Amino acid sequence: MSNAPLALIRDEVGATTAEYAVCTGAGVGFAGVLFKFLTSDLGQAIIKGIFNAVIHLLPF
Repeated sequence: MSNAPLALIRDEVGATTAEYAVCTGAGVGFAGVLFKFLTSDLGQAIIKGIFNAVIHLLPF
């Protein structure tokens, strides 16, 4: 251990929990934006276009 005073040692207890909370919040926010986009008229048109392209690629 170094000779640094105890006051200079940073306590990182709870840092992991805060990181999980930030990542969970970002994930939920992204999911909300994605849901809103995919349920819009433009999102539905894109999904239909993708499925139609895949159906035309299939050999049957």
